[in-house]
Amino acid sequence: MTTSTRGTSKVPAVLVLEDGRIFRGRAYGAVGETFGEAVFSTGMTGYQETLTDPSYDRQIVVATAPQIGNTGWNDEDDESRRIWVSGYVVRDPARVPSNWRAKRSLDDELVAQGVVGISGIDTRALTRHLRERGSMRSGIFSGEALAADAELVARVQAQPHMKGASLYEEVATKETYVVPAVGEKKFTVAAIDLGIKGMTPHRMAERGIEVHVLPATASVEDVYAVNPDGVFFSNGPGDPATADGPVALMTAVLERRTPLFGICFGNQILGRALGFGTYKLKYGHRGINQPVQDRTTGKVEVTAHNHGFAVDAPLDKVSETPFGRAEVSHVCLNDNVVEGLQLLDQPAFSVQYHPEAAAGPHDAAYLFDRFTSLMSTVMEGQRA
Repeated sequence: MTTSTRGTSKVPAVLVLEDGRIFRGRAYGAVGETFGEAVFSTGMTGYQETLTDPSYDRQIVVATAPQIGNTGWNDEDDESRRIWVSGYVVRDPARVPSNWRAKRSLDDELVAQGVVGISGIDTRALTRHLRERGSMRSGIFSGEALAADAELVARVQAQPHMKGASLYEEVATKETYVVPAVGEKKFTVAAIDLGIKGMTPHRMAERGIEVHVLPATASVEDVYAVNPDGVFFSNGPGDPATADGPVALMTAVLERRTPLFGICFGNQILGRALGFGTYKLKYGHRGINQPVQDRTTGKVEVTAHNHGFAVDAPLDKVSETPFGRAEVSHVCLNDNVVEGLQLLDQPAFSVQYHPEAAAGPHDAAYLFDRFTSLMSTVMEGQRA
């Protein structure tokens, strides 16, 4: 619950963690209360894309960069129709935004969308706490929502955990829409929206792909009604263990041997469809500076991440699955977490990160080219 009253540096606010740790600061954005899983994002830039990423649904995001808001808020860089984070935590908010594209301040946008935040706390200490203890339930309280510490801790502890949360349907589109190919149309792709970012279909459209973005509840009949050359499963929020519907849909796509590409949540869905388990990471990977090795080429990429769950697949061998042999294609160099999967006997692969790079480096853009090459190969085989 939030109010639309503008937060100022004079309004006290507190961030309360479920383990009883409390950080005291000032309201930033809307004044009121909000709850979510406290996570940290290590990106130095790209806060607008972060805040509008549907994968952050029901999470309170801590910015590790000390200054936030310098470039304000524009009308072009949103990755979805709204801000999805439950709350925002910053150390030093910009007093005056300065960028030729800015239309308003970040603070103004947080107020307009009712996003409760807090500023003026030691985000370095908070980040170290979350790294040591793990991401956890939290709440931000300001204005009339403030109460005794013990009461606020109890209210946070009464909130649901992220483990077991099914969130992808609440962020996905309700109606199918089409992103036309840029230039000559070469392929048609059915993209399953589990929390898709706007730049993702745009990156495909740049490669001559007409993208039909379908709701998370789409059936296999809905998918093949668009006569796709390939099927894409997007990023999204929540626990992949709850996503039985998308897993069943992906299984049906794999049975038809249609070229398939998944990212982030889509990687976890592929893992489940192949028979692997998933698990919750201690504090996840979030930001635009995560090192990943493509094991198929040996190259290292700096990549954009946002995930708190991962696939439990063996790194040291090729696995037998219901759809043939599979292997881990990408791995995180920080902690050896599975960052990609690929089937060896049919055209399907996935990565755990965001190749659309909004915001972030473009090291992984080749993955969209790999998808088009996969579709081209299959189409040529069908014509032969």
